[in-house]
Amino acid sequence: MNKDKIIFWASTILIFLFEGVMPALTSQTELAQEGIRHLGYPIYFGNALVIFKIIGVLILVIPQLPKRIKEWAYAGFLFDFLFASISHGAVDGINFQTFFPLIILAVLVVSYVYYHKTSTIKN
Repeated sequence: MNKDKIIFWASTILIFLFEGVMPALTSQTELAQEGIRHLGYPIYFGNALVIFKIIGVLILVIPQLPKRIKEWAYAGFLFDFLFASISHGAVDGINFQTFFPLIILAVLVVSYVYYHKTSTIKN
């Protein structure tokens, strides 16, 4: 496995864990639901977001899916992270919670860049 593939899979697995596994396991906890309410969103929005996150990470990690579908998943996560950052900043002011989604966005950008580097290499 070459360096580009290792970087792609490492960054994509981090996104998978942060945006797929953790929300799936914690979305129904009182703490998660209070976080959604605190930001001013209804609980059903949080539930829908978790479903879309799980679908999105599955799209990213299943290699056989078409590139166009993967592009939509990357775009969806871009919006998710940007609006999470904006929501935290608007409600709580500038603090770590405002910047944390942008840190995860940086990992997503690495995954995206290396997805394109590895998808052009013929195996």
